[in-house]
Amino acid sequence: MEPCGGGGRLGELRREAAEYYRGQRVPQRVEEALNALFPLCPADLYGALANYLSTFSKAPVICKLAGRKVLDGVGKPTLEVEIYCTVKNYEKRICSAIMSSHSHVSENASPEITEGDEKERNDSVTTAVEWVNESLNTMLRDLKPTDQCEIDKMLGEYFRKKVEEKEIQKEEEEEAAPLSCAPSAPSAPSGKKKAAKPGKKTSSTERTLPPAEPIEPVLCGSLAIGGTSLAVAKAGATINDIPLYLHIALLKYNQDSPKEMTLPRPMITLLNCEKFSPAKLKLVKEVMLIPPAQLSLRQPSPQLADSKKGKAHNTGKKAPPPALKRVSHLGCLITGWDNLEQPLLLMQTACNNIGLELGTDMCLAINCAAHELMDYVKGKYEILTGTFKSPDEMVDMYVELINKFPSLIALVDPLRKEDRQQWNNICCALGSKCYLIAEDAATNISKIKIDQNMNVPLCSGVVLKYINQTKVSDLIEFTGLLDGQRHITILGSPDGESSDDSLVDLAVGLGARFIKLGGLSRGERVTKYNRLLAIEEELAKNRTLRSEANFEFPDFAEETQPGKEASDIIPPPE
Repeated sequence: MEPCGGGGRLGELRREAAEYYRGQRVPQRVEEALNALFPLCPADLYGALANYLSTFSKAPVICKLAGRKVLDGVGKPTLEVEIYCTVKNYEKRICSAIMSSHSHVSENASPEITEGDEKERNDSVTTAVEWVNESLNTMLRDLKPTDQCEIDKMLGEYFRKKVEEKEIQKEEEEEAAPLSCAPSAPSAPSGKKKAAKPGKKTSSTERTLPPAEPIEPVLCGSLAIGGTSLAVAKAGATINDIPLYLHIALLKYNQDSPKEMTLPRPMITLLNCEKFSPAKLKLVKEVMLIPPAQLSLRQPSPQLADSKKGKAHNTGKKAPPPALKRVSHLGCLITGWDNLEQPLLLMQTACNNIGLELGTDMCLAINCAAHELMDYVKGKYEILTGTFKSPDEMVDMYVELINKFPSLIALVDPLRKEDRQQWNNICCALGSKCYLIAEDAATNISKIKIDQNMNVPLCSGVVLKYINQTKVSDLIEFTGLLDGQRHITILGSPDGESSDDSLVDLAVGLGARFIKLGGLSRGERVTKYNRLLAIEEELAKNRTLRSEANFEFPDFAEETQPGKEASDIIPPPE
């Protein structure tokens, strides 16, 4: 027999348990569940009960972050961030995000520069992994992954403190340096204009050429900020059981669910023109194809369908497979040309051969990457080997090109961002005929957002890239500014792309006009095109897909005056 005290203790525990359950309204909840489910007679009664009662459980909170070094699409190290949440008293892996890497090293960089860039990249990823697994893991514990804005503020403050620590460390190192080692006169940076030889006349063009701005330094470990912010956004979408693109749209529009959504038009890179190949043409970096605004991404052009019908009964021998060409990391063919018109004429001929009409069934865009072409000794752009043009002559050349090829609806980086006056001129001359897009001017979103003196030229829109310390909230805020100023947003894929397809969801949720993903080759890029097709199918099924009208270009000639500052075009946030 048990002692009398044992029965008393057991009875006391039962009374405490009953009181606890009544306090949590468990009997009432169970009764409500049974009354609600009885008429339905579910096949899995306990599963239905579990689903019903789970609606009263606590909201999931972050319990762990895990960072690790992985490889991107070109075999370079990058960062993956995993998020674990406490869900119904269990630790559960929710999602992961892989950051794309970005490098400023040019195609013709020396082996020493390339090796130094690889070491810097490796050190940055290693530091980012440490930040995620240590400081950020502790800082974000017990926070709700749905609180994106609050978490991004904390990440921004953490990054600001790291920048201050780096600056203090740099000052201490400079003070600790021996006084006898006086710094020598700084040598001219690579690419800067060299001093003229004695007796040599300097043209006015060379005197007035704005110097290239230095590349914005990237803090070692900054990938941790962008990677964590993106992982939190994906976790928030998973917790809310909605697609990431809808979660981003709700964040941008203050939880107001959009009745309709549009898809960004893909800029599909077909040709990658090597600027440092033996061929003469240096101006064009990418030739891109853009489907018309009114056409579904899955829907073939009527002319193309008719062309295929006419060839359906051809039972002759199949043509031999084309010879293999070099494919770039952008997932497209690498080619070289001797003049500017050759690649455009090739695209025109190719479209004609399959029954497409450029300008109607398909449009073209070119990425000029003009900032890579400046010869600072001559003060001119080297568009062909041995052929140079001043900034003003470049504007005239583009006007002539657009008049000859009206199917060309977008020029990306036609000039350096420093040539503001020429950006004003080209916008007034061509702004009503095509999009004039700045990509090099908008690499660092965080810097542009907080600094009203950033050199953002007058343009139709900018290419935004999710890299380094960029946060999801930065994208939401900056695209809101662009929307308010009638600028278009293009989300761009960095050089070192990863298999993470979140960029497509970001573009759809933010309402971007275009998305620049590279070519239709390489798995890390094709997976994003497949994601874009899946979202289109989902929106069409839900009847929330809105078709865009034809491309509309702003008329800068009526809205701008020469010398207009970038802060007048894209104002800083209040």
